[in-house]
Amino acid sequence: MHKFVCFSAVALLGLAGSVNAAEGAAAAAPMGVNKNLTDQKFEAFPGTPACITGVVLSGDPDKGPSLLEAKFTSGCTVPWHWHSSDEHVMMASGIGKMDMKDEAKPITLRAGAYSMLPGHHPHQFTCVSACVLFLRSDGVFDTHYINADGKEIPPEEALAKKKK
Repeated sequence: MHKFVCFSAVALLGLAGSVNAAEGAAAAAPMGVNKNLTDQKFEAFPGTPACITGVVLSGDPDKGPSLLEAKFTSGCTVPWHWHSSDEHVMMASGIGKMDMKDEAKPITLRAGAYSMLPGHHPHQFTCVSACVLFLRSDGVFDTHYINADGKEIPPEEALAKKKK
């Protein structure tokens, strides 16, 4: 009988600990996020063209997966570049043109369109008509600009206005 009582006491303490842990986890669970476009504070992203503003909706793009919302003015181009992680582009509004290396012609993206760009895959994006889009990165959201030969170049060089 003594073994049964000890076992029962240990089992009850374990159950109580599990309930407290579950309550603690529920209290520490993240809250939902709800943000309207008009409530966002869009700012320039370092190392990107000045014609882009955006906001981080979740995560930390410098440390891991993240979701960004970005606005592009008409005619804004992000020159040839690649990212270490996969990038997911979801067009909310506007019209964009996605060029990818090894693709014969650019793809037109309209509101509701989705594009997945594998990590290390060179691409460039041009906003044809004022664009709002969501960018999801599966890891750190780094940008590696490249020249026509595919060699990496500094952002200052990639973003410098081309002289005609």
